[in-house]
Amino acid sequence: MATNVCFDSLDGTRRRALPMDLSPAASPPVEASLGEKLGDPTWLGPAPDERVLPESGDPADVAVARESVRLAFVAALQELPPRQRAVLILREVLRWRAEEVATLLGSTVASVNSALQRARATLANGAAERGASAPDPLDPEHAALLDQYVTAFEAYDIEALVRLLHADATQSMPPWALWLSGPVDIGLWHLGPGGGCRGSRLVRVDANGSPAFAQYKPSAVAGRLEPWAIHVLEIQDDRISSITNFVDPRLFTAFGLPDHLDVADAPA
Repeated sequence: MATNVCFDSLDGTRRRALPMDLSPAASPPVEASLGEKLGDPTWLGPAPDERVLPESGDPADVAVARESVRLAFVAALQELPPRQRAVLILREVLRWRAEEVATLLGSTVASVNSALQRARATLANGAAERGASAPDPLDPEHAALLDQYVTAFEAYDIEALVRLLHADATQSMPPWALWLSGPVDIGLWHLGPGGGCRGSRLVRVDANGSPAFAQYKPSAVAGRLEPWAIHVLEIQDDRISSITNFVDPRLFTAFGLPDHLDVADAPA
C-alpha cells in the first residue's frame, strides 16, 4: 500500500527540469531571451557532493554514485514511469538484488528485470543525446581543462573560454528558461548581456558528481564580491560540453561558502 501511495505521488508531481527540457529551441544570445524568472519548483538544483556521495568506500561504488546524482541523470530519470524509476534506483544505485526488489514491489523477478531493461534503454537514449559523462577527478587533462576555465573566466578572456567548449556545448541559467547552444552564441552572450560578470572570482566546489565553481560577482560595494551563481560543468571529448549556471545566492550556504569575498582576499 505504501509503495502504491508513493507511485501515485510521483505521478502527480510536476517534473523538475533543466532549461533545455522546457524548450526544444536554443535562445538567441540577447537580453530579451531571459524573460521572466520561473519559480523554484520548476528546477533541478545543485547538490553538494558531500551530501549525496559516500565519503569513502570502493572506488567503483563511488563512481556509480557519482553518475547517479549527475544533473543529466536526474533530469532523465524523471522521464521514466514511477515503477521503472523505482526499479532502476533500487537495482543500479542501491544495488539491491532482483529478488529483493520483487519482494518490495510485490512483483516477480521477471517483471523487475523487464522494467530495468526498459529503464536502461530510455536512459541510454538520453545519454546518447546529451553525450557528456562525469569526468574522472584524478584525470590530469580534465584538471588542466578546469584550471583553464577558471583562468579564462576570471580574466574575462572570452576568446580563450570559447576555445575550451565542445562544438555542441550548451549553457543555461536557471531560474531563467534561456539556454544557449554552441560556442559562438555562448561567447556572444558573455560579451553582451553577460558582461556584468567581468571581474568575478570562482571558488572550486563539487556538485552532483561533477566539477563546479561558486561565482562571486562584483557588487555595488567597492572592493567586495557577492555570491551570484554555482557553475556545474560537464565534459565530453576533453572539452566542456555543458555549463549550468544556477543563479541563486541562497545556494552558497548549502556549500558552506562565505556570504561575500573581499577583492583583496579573493583567490588569485
